[in-house]
Amino acid sequence: MSGFIDEYGLIGDEESGALVRKDGSIDWLCWPRFDSDACFAALLGTAANGCWKISATGTARIDRAYIDDTLVLQTRFETSTGVASVIDFMPPRSRSARLIRIVHGLRGRVDMRCEMTLRFDYGSAPPWLEAKDRRATARIGPDLVVLDAPLDLDINAALVSCNFAVGAGDDRAFVLSYSLDGTSEPADARHELADTLAHWEAWSSRFRTLTAWPAQIKRSLITLKALTYKPSGGMVAAATTSLPERPGGQFNWDYRFCWIRDAAFTLLAFIDAGYHEEARAWRDWLLRAVAGEPRSMRILYRIDGSRRLEEWIPDWLPGHRWTPPVRVGNAAASQRQLDIYGELVDTLFTAAKAGIDQTAQEEFVLDAVVRHVEQIWRLPDHGLWEVRGEPRHFVYSKVSAWVAIDRYVRLGSSKGHHHEQLRRMADLRNEMHQEICREGYDPGLGRFTEYYGGETIDASLLLLPLLGFLPVTDPRITRTITAVEQQLVIDGLVQRRKPHHEHNEGAFLACSCWLADCQLMQGRRDEARRTFERVLSVSNDLGLLSEEYDVGARRLSGNFPQALSHLSLIRTALRFEGAASERGGDMPAG
Repeated sequence: MSGFIDEYGLIGDEESGALVRKDGSIDWLCWPRFDSDACFAALLGTAANGCWKISATGTARIDRAYIDDTLVLQTRFETSTGVASVIDFMPPRSRSARLIRIVHGLRGRVDMRCEMTLRFDYGSAPPWLEAKDRRATARIGPDLVVLDAPLDLDINAALVSCNFAVGAGDDRAFVLSYSLDGTSEPADARHELADTLAHWEAWSSRFRTLTAWPAQIKRSLITLKALTYKPSGGMVAAATTSLPERPGGQFNWDYRFCWIRDAAFTLLAFIDAGYHEEARAWRDWLLRAVAGEPRSMRILYRIDGSRRLEEWIPDWLPGHRWTPPVRVGNAAASQRQLDIYGELVDTLFTAAKAGIDQTAQEEFVLDAVVRHVEQIWRLPDHGLWEVRGEPRHFVYSKVSAWVAIDRYVRLGSSKGHHHEQLRRMADLRNEMHQEICREGYDPGLGRFTEYYGGETIDASLLLLPLLGFLPVTDPRITRTITAVEQQLVIDGLVQRRKPHHEHNEGAFLACSCWLADCQLMQGRRDEARRTFERVLSVSNDLGLLSEEYDVGARRLSGNFPQALSHLSLIRTALRFEGAASERGGDMPAG
């Protein structure tokens, strides 16, 4: 059985990523991209679905940590005879993709074992295996994976293995390489380690803001960088698919894609942390994905900007800890979600405010998007939470549509534009604001509701003051925040909605950060700090967060590590220092 979600650490090369279990087993790897088929899929099944374990053979005390502010993971095994470490990393790519594991003896002598089972096509397809001269080669279709080892390898059916020992100062390097052209570059493992450490140390050192939580912010930034697909600049929502959000399954989704809804959060996190190059790359990916027809914009895309994400179920996988189904692809891509237009325009507004030069395509996209919003904003949709049921008039969706118009008007006004479309949009902005305040607010309850005519509340309403829709001091907002605290907070963390099923949903970690943001804006600094530090307290021993936290089981739940959780963590931490840009803040003069 696979480990619990919080037992894993992430390594990656900004094109793909692997999850390493605390016991030294790599249980998840998709090559050559985040959204490629998995060749190690034990995370969603068993060891027979593919994994690679290097560990001490006897009883061992195990601890682990990233090496400084890098994505190089070191796992330490202490046995009765000695201490050894396994250093795991994926070097930045030259031609072939590589995953390197260096076993280093620290004290005494430690007996170790290496076992690898490769299974392509999400754990279903065994490759043809050959071993010769300390090299094992696995071939299937277009894929070639090569394991170079420091000693002879045994092949028994599908298992590649070896036993060895390390003494103090000894190194044993294992290099796993992937290529499509049938070649594998030789690798100097120690040289690759030095280069990889230098790469991540140089990148993380660019964050210099004084804060009470520098380690947590840096770890979140490194995680976001690791989830970014370097060739395009797009960021996956998480490195995994189908890690369950709640007991019993069904709420298992594929997050290895780029969501438009995360766009403004991503841009602001990078800009405020001082990473303008990454912010520009994300803006450029967004424009490439939207291309020349914003009206056909999807809510999510592949990392290269392509649109086909057909959802299917590899039913041979039993699911994470026997929680099916496993899904590949995401059918939510075809949903109508009005909030994506506000996210897109707010992202472009934020980029312009940060001094990122506008392009001709950007001007075209802005004009086309607001004309489209003008036509569709009164339609129901599936909302921020991608509800798979009848569409409704969700309040957050309407507010986000208002954001699209508001930012367009403000951006145009800052440039001195006075054309007819700008005047029409200014009138539409007022009309939308009035309708939302009329239809989305319940005078009897004294607060905003999840959707028009409803009585329920959801955590997306915390974004209303953060988006600048109404000031946080407005009594309607104050009472809405209070209602969230009274109805959706469980053990100090925020659920996104009240569950309408027998199994309670976990707390949604990004929403908990949004509550801390609102409390901070209200001047409730001590309460905000408690809320925020509650989020920090549920990260795993490596500082990683998933999408949700199961309060009852006291475990992380949902896909992992999750970008929105880490984006929200960064924004909230910087807000405490006054270093977080407000969404919808004023454009600089001139």
